[in-house]
Amino acid sequence: MHQVNIHEAKTHLSRLIREALEGEEVVIAKGNRPLVRLDVLPEARGARQLGTAPGLIVRMDEDFDAPLEDFDDYS
Repeated sequence: MHQVNIHEAKTHLSRLIREALEGEEVVIAKGNRPLVRLDVLPEARGARQLGTAPGLIVRMDEDFDAPLEDFDDYS
């Protein structure tokens, strides 16, 4: 959680909105008392992108899909 006072929120509103869009919880306070929270609207959230981690799995064993012995009793 990131808490700022009203003056700082007015001065750095663009940065605070960007932080909220990136998933950071931003709370605006007055006199160290939290008043409001910046919340991102569902339609403003970006769509999920597939394929953003190519090459993450470098090697997979040949028996990766083989049945596990622990579950032989259930077959």
